[in-house]
Amino acid sequence: MSIGSALLGAVLATVSVTSASAVASTSAGPGPASDRRVALAPPADRWSWPLDPEPEVARRFDPPIRAWTSVHRGADLAASVGQPVLAPTDGRVSWTGVLAGRAVVVVQHDGGLRSTFEPVVAARPVGTFVTRGDAIGQVTSTPGHCAPRTCLHWGVLRGETYLDPLTFVGRARVILLPLP
Repeated sequence: MSIGSALLGAVLATVSVTSASAVASTSAGPGPASDRRVALAPPADRWSWPLDPEPEVARRFDPPIRAWTSVHRGADLAASVGQPVLAPTDGRVSWTGVLAGRAVVVVQHDGGLRSTFEPVVAARPVGTFVTRGDAIGQVTSTPGHCAPRTCLHWGVLRGETYLDPLTFVGRARVILLPLP
């Protein structure tokens, strides 16, 4: 895990603990803690893409096998510098700032969900209520792991559990598993 990812995780954990609406994570399916878990997502009709028009997915979510393993805890969406970043669903801006040299915006949603966006310069101050589709910031030119392309990294968490953000917009990867 990079230092930037560790710092973002620490800030998100702090936001989670201090938030009055923090809720325990929910996962589907039995199994030991080392299993990859799929958390239940709200219906896709209440969420929309954080970029308009619907972006190309440059890199998909790759869930961790164990909490400390290095993987991709979000989705990278092809973007343009200066492109508005939109609230994917209603919520409240809960944190803005710079972590590991990247501008980050966090929006707290109902049900203990949080969306994280980077690199994004905030357009709304902390505490601002936003509705789905409201501009919350703009993609910055900070070089990232998509270089030389520009992308928006979108993460979604419930408590400390990372979820696949694409499930919230009806674009999750389908994985067929054998019957028990």
